Amino acid sequence: MNTRVDDISDDYATRTPNNLDALWLPFTANRQFKAAPRLLVSAAGMHYQSVDGRQILDGTAGLWCVNAGHGRREIIEAVQRQSERMDYAPGFQMAHPAQFELAQRLVDMLPGDLEHAFFTNSGSEAVDTALKIALAYHQANGAPTRTKLIGRERGYHGVGFGGISVGGIGANRKQFRNQLSETDHLPHTHAPAHNRFCRGEPAWGAHLADPLESLVQLHGAETIAAVIVEPMAGSTGVLIPPVGYLQRLREICDRHGILLIFDEVITGFGRLGAGFACEKFDVIPDLVTLAKGLTNAAVPMGAVVARKGIYDALMTGPEAMIELFHGYTYSGHPLACAAAIATLGIYRDDELFARAADLAPYWEEAVHGLRDRAHVTDIRTLGLVAGIELESRPGKPGARAYDAFTTCFEKGLLTRTTGDIIALSPPLIVERAQIDQICDTIGETLDEVA
Repeated sequence: MNTRVDDISDDYATRTPNNLDALWLPFTANRQFKAAPRLLVSAAGMHYQSVDGRQILDGTAGLWCVNAGHGRREIIEAVQRQSERMDYAPGFQMAHPAQFELAQRLVDMLPGDLEHAFFTNSGSEAVDTALKIALAYHQANGAPTRTKLIGRERGYHGVGFGGISVGGIGANRKQFRNQLSETDHLPHTHAPAHNRFCRGEPAWGAHLADPLESLVQLHGAETIAAVIVEPMAGSTGVLIPPVGYLQRLREICDRHGILLIFDEVITGFGRLGAGFACEKFDVIPDLVTLAKGLTNAAVPMGAVVARKGIYDALMTGPEAMIELFHGYTYSGHPLACAAAIATLGIYRDDELFARAADLAPYWEEAVHGLRDRAHVTDIRTLGLVAGIELESRPGKPGARAYDAFTTCFEKGLLTRTTGDIIALSPPLIVERAQIDQICDTIGETLDEVA
């Protein structure tokens, strides 16, 4: 007998499951988690609710993605309307109006000639798409030998084989081994000996872009397709670019005909107190990857936005020929487009990017107030982002930050950890009193886990 939708109880959303074996959780120590699971059952505004009824202040915007706060009615109702109108439309040789509306609204927000949007379903897919567009561009532009892709140490570009190949987080690469062969990496910009407890962009380190010249000399400019970096590296622990660093990368890429890709999956949509990092740092990349805040995480979606010249280079063949042999079943999904259009409207109407910029000094002062807490070795802040680095326990890297994470959760605060770094990125609707609560809770926690 077929089960009707209205026969299915929704009590699964609030009950504690008695069997956790079926689910394999991502980026999680599954056995450790299942011994003491942390379950969230609802969310509104700045808070989650746990399965035991506690309010959990969201200090991380979910996973860097719920920039406008949880449960926004504008987004919920837009998705409901679209679901009633049309649940799905094929994206190959077909389209629907919302795709075009969203693409135009998106490119209107970006600086310069970033004029063409290609939709994906995640940041990982956006990165792999950008890398493929870069390769396709050089082939169409008469430079088929440009096939090498340059990433950066400690960079995170998602979990596709392209993304982990140009990424530079060791644990994300070592388990799989079989990666793209034509890659190389720039050094990272983390230099605590020079930039410890930095507020905003560190003054030291612009020269860390210069190794790109060495890679050009090593491989030959004619072999290099693109360089991809996060303007601010988030998942590796909030590594903020030195003053002039991104500008120097842009200059070197221009000098040698190399495309520059900014991975703005985290930094896009107001996180740094501007619409996008390329706007904040006044550096226009050739391709920019987006996701997370694009839909406020209500429906999975990502995008690549390309400069006009890249798109035009691929539009020169026969009109009846497919220009880019790439795409996804759910590219530009109608529900995702509805969520994204509503989200961009919230950012505009509530002036959330300007709000983040106004709050940034208060945030900076509050977070740096944790400087003298036990085992804090560094603090980095930019916009509404912070990284609090802790001294590792001997022989137990990551243990202190993990204990801080679980203790904060028990105290009603969601944080994020990577190694022994606590990463913070609250929704842009955060209030000053909630900033105080975040910092007070972390301060108490650090004293306890010392």
